[in-house]
Amino acid sequence: MYDLDTSSGSMKLCSVAQAGPNPSYLTFDASHRFLYAVNELKEFHDAPTGAVSAFSIDPASGILRFLNRQPSHGTDPCHLMVDKTGKYVLVANFMSGGVCVLPILKDGSLGDATDVIQHQGASVDPVRQAGPHAHGITLDETGRFVFVPDLGLDKLMVYRFDTDRGKLELNVPPWIDVMPGAGPRQLVLHPTGGFAYLINELNSTVTAFRYNRETGSLREIQTISTLPAEFKGATTCAELQISSSGKFLYGSNRGHDSIVIYTIDQLNGKLTCIGHRNTQGKTPRHFIVDPDGAFLLVANQDTDNVVTFILDPSSGEFSSTGHIIYVPTPVCVKVI
Repeated sequence: MYDLDTSSGSMKLCSVAQAGPNPSYLTFDASHRFLYAVNELKEFHDAPTGAVSAFSIDPASGILRFLNRQPSHGTDPCHLMVDKTGKYVLVANFMSGGVCVLPILKDGSLGDATDVIQHQGASVDPVRQAGPHAHGITLDETGRFVFVPDLGLDKLMVYRFDTDRGKLELNVPPWIDVMPGAGPRQLVLHPTGGFAYLINELNSTVTAFRYNRETGSLREIQTISTLPAEFKGATTCAELQISSSGKFLYGSNRGHDSIVIYTIDQLNGKLTCIGHRNTQGKTPRHFIVDPDGAFLLVANQDTDNVVTFILDPSSGEFSSTGHIIYVPTPVCVKVI
């Protein structure tokens, strides 16, 4: 945990919490009383599964207190979210390719799974897509629909979520096909609720959709590259973030080591690329736009650093503050 100076962008180390083996993606509940982290493992308690760790957050100091840890019922969990009711944590298990629902107990700890869904199938890449690889969890603003990009299937799975029982049911239609070999990774919804954006890891593109909030259905309107036209090297996409204003979309390129910046047409949802900015490190696996929209923080996994950039909310551009912290293998950064 670091204290972020919101005038300069500098960061000061405050505390360190032991999170168990290989913690990667993090999420908070809406009240910021609890934090949940996936433990990206192939084995936990002698079973073929990863885990999810629960922590309480001290409201004065921000210090974390470990509560408990539950199996994710699938290997290498990589992403998770708390649902809109605050009653469940939904988890994407990457390597085994499925989804798990864990109930949140009154003290913030996690109970036994209420649902486990296993995806089936493969796609065109014999190495990266030999089986299902669920890579993200996104809930719409109502909490009724859950979207799970599956990199291994080239599908965006769509579920209806029953918050009374903690159960997932496939929507009608149950998925959206993306371009073969695209490798869908993360989905974000526009603040107005009318559009959605999907970053595709393997072919370095973003797909824009028009979103129907009544039915949970998506209709593709555009697919656009995340890379400069002249770039020819090896690279894959990772994180996708939208500004709170809904005017700008950002995506990370690992290999090109950049953040791509798009403007969003507020009438039709289409994207226009306005540039790429170097992340001052290698392999930007994750980044975050802070809640006030003043800073963008990038976690460069392979250079062990987190870099703070200052955002211009009118243009969507950003520039370095000159402040960098060094953290071993950072893979997720969040701001309260």
